[in-house]
Amino acid sequence: MIEHFTKYEVARILGARALQISMDAPLLIKISKEELENIRYDSIKIAELEFNSEVLPITVKRPLPKKIEGKLRREVVPEKKPEDVKSVEQTEEKEIQDEGEIMELAKPDDETEEVETNEEAVGE
Repeated sequence: MIEHFTKYEVARILGARALQISMDAPLLIKISKEELENIRYDSIKIAELEFNSEVLPITVKRPLPKKIEGKLRREVVPEKKPEDVKSVEQTEEKEIQDEGEIMELAKPDDETEEVETNEEAVGE
């Protein structure tokens, strides 16, 4: 069975095998000295010869997409009417006013006192 590899897979396989050969891995096919001299002991060319002779024990794992069973459903989100939004905002504002959590404006006197205390702490 002849596998069809993409150009990226072929490049990865040849690169990996050429690296192995350059690190003194044993050759998987017999190549004469004359042939090695002709290709100038190029590890990539040797890897190509091994790849073309289909003796490389390198496999390629391709992830396959997962199957989704059942129908895809689109959730319907009810749109809020502007009237509903206004009423919700008004009730929230009333709750905040009733609780008394409205922020007051900062007084300049308060800020100067804090600065003075910080300067005193630094001076010590």
